[in-house]
Amino acid sequence: MTQEDFQQIAHTLPHQPGIYKYFNEENTLLYVGKAKDLRKRVSSYFSKTFTSYKTHELVNRIYRIEFTIVDSEQDAFLLENALIKEYQPRFNINLKDDKTYPYIVIKKEPFPRIFLTRNKLNDGSEYLGPFTSSGKVRELINFIKQYIPLRSCKLPLTQTNINKGKFKVCLEYHLGNCKGPCEGLQTLEDYNEGIQQMRDMLKGNLAGTINRYKAQMIAFASDLQYEKAELIKKKIEHLENYQAKSVVVSKHLTNLDVFSILKDENIAFVNYLMVQAGTIVQTHTVQLEPKLDEPEDEVLAFAINNLRDTFNSLATEIIVPIMVELANPEIVITIPKAGDKRKLLDLSLKNVNYFQEEIKKKKTLHLEGKTDWEKKNVLYELQNYLHMDIAPVHIECFDNSNFQGSFPVSAMVCFKDGMPSNKDYRHYNVKTVEGINDFATMKEVVFRRYKRLTTEQLSLPQLVIIDGGKGQLGSAMEAIKELGLVGQMVVVGLAKNEEEIFFPGDSESFKLPWDSDSLKLIRRIRDEVHRFGITFHRNQRSKGTFKNELETIKGIGKQTASDLLKTFKSVKNIKTKSEKELTEVVGLAKAKLILTHFGTQ
Repeated sequence: MTQEDFQQIAHTLPHQPGIYKYFNEENTLLYVGKAKDLRKRVSSYFSKTFTSYKTHELVNRIYRIEFTIVDSEQDAFLLENALIKEYQPRFNINLKDDKTYPYIVIKKEPFPRIFLTRNKLNDGSEYLGPFTSSGKVRELINFIKQYIPLRSCKLPLTQTNINKGKFKVCLEYHLGNCKGPCEGLQTLEDYNEGIQQMRDMLKGNLAGTINRYKAQMIAFASDLQYEKAELIKKKIEHLENYQAKSVVVSKHLTNLDVFSILKDENIAFVNYLMVQAGTIVQTHTVQLEPKLDEPEDEVLAFAINNLRDTFNSLATEIIVPIMVELANPEIVITIPKAGDKRKLLDLSLKNVNYFQEEIKKKKTLHLEGKTDWEKKNVLYELQNYLHMDIAPVHIECFDNSNFQGSFPVSAMVCFKDGMPSNKDYRHYNVKTVEGINDFATMKEVVFRRYKRLTTEQLSLPQLVIIDGGKGQLGSAMEAIKELGLVGQMVVVGLAKNEEEIFFPGDSESFKLPWDSDSLKLIRRIRDEVHRFGITFHRNQRSKGTFKNELETIKGIGKQTASDLLKTFKSVKNIKTKSEKELTEVVGLAKAKLILTHFGTQ
């Protein structure tokens, strides 16, 4: 539509608030916008100077304009948002967030059950959430059920059925996980009180539950029931520890929404923190794609409206880094300079920056945001370099890890279609190998992995990478041969640091081109198995899972073993020390025990 064409219809547009819609010749909706004054806003698109090429392209495609008058700017905002969600016009901001989120449902029934669901039905039940992680929701439900006895059965607990004695209490009652409403042992009033406590806990408000337990503890103690009082005390301590682990910003703050934005070329990232009773109960980051070079405040306002709607926020105050215009004039907009609110905003900014960095890391593989065909091209390239019969759409990589020559563990990561498949990651505590023996350890874990896959008749990977070079590769192949799997997978060794690739039996290695996507993928897989293995190793050490080899020597305790490792750094070094060197650290008697154990005396 040219400027001259528009001038012929401009007088038909009112000077009133509303929304406008642009259509092309095929009657496809191109863009939806809102305006305080429809005529002024639409006229701005047909001025002689355009703000960007994208706006110019949009105007060239406009064939027909529709508008709807509304009573207020707020109504225009809400109608615009509804139309964008329904039609997703090509030139509107695109919110790249197509996930379905889990809810906790309180079922509409006598003595209502609570459980996780992703299907929000119009059935009269109460849906709490949504939440950003199903794993966290399950953890939360399990935590709540430890303290609030709620039924988990599906029995129709109508008062008539209970009065007729149709049901008997089950094991959950005897374990103390249910108060037995099926036999009339719990009133509906008491049960609903537990449901209300659950609502409070989901909002981060544990004070009510803790106070009830304190009253019970005092009552039990007054009645000389000290064992029951002690059990209640432990529950209180657990609840207080759980509350301490939550991100409590300030108990003086009420319900708040915190948003931050980071714009990067044609992409914007917005982080959302939901704060209730001073505790962060939700956190989520979304990616948006502005289409007409919309300013930062407009993109942020769009994201705020969508996120508040998605997470059912009723907060009356919003913390943001820049001023935004929202539909609801009753919402207080705060740009904090200091204090607890500023700390919240800084935390949100930290999250949005981290999210952006993670996206960049994925993009270095040239996989994120591309079509399936483009992703497969990287795998086809790797197939060509490794002379494989088929593309390695399923890759597994193994790595051994130990600490100062002690405590061996192994890790395996799995990549499918070039991307991490976290649910298929595995870690291994070494079972059959004594001491530090990388070759034997690799053989054990490779054998265990593919023995399980073949036993359970699960698909094998096309490519197996052994991180460590020729020795570990040879040991892995021993396991493959024992399982009769030679030829069913391509197995290669990856020399540490050098990124040289070895095939079984080859004396010479080869390197992938330094600038190839294949090498970037191999590096990512190697870095991921290192990260996964080190994290597992660190967790095992912190749990005290490992027993130091020195502690197995009769007469050598934990403190002595610790002193030796601090001085000589590793068990391997200790084996090389003389009686004099050991005596200086632990005394002559213990030095002789150590030398005898290692066969050096």
